Amino acid sequence: MKIAAKPEAFIKARITKGFSQRELARHSGVSHAYISLLERRKKNVGPFTAKKLSELLDKEIEELFEIYIA
Repeated sequence: MKIAAKPEAFIKARITKGFSQRELARHSGVSHAYISLLERRKKNVGPFTAKKLSELLDKEIEELFEIYIA
């Protein structure tokens, strides 16, 4: 399974909640670089982290991430 961010939706949700990349990273327990890579779709995310980020941004996982089953 591969989970990738939908960059436009993810960035919009982050900005709407008032988080910078660094603030979202701090609250979620991941690095600023990781958030940056997610937003540029250079890195996939695990299910636990996708759930945590979705909760912080008050969105459903499906709104922020594409889930591929290979």
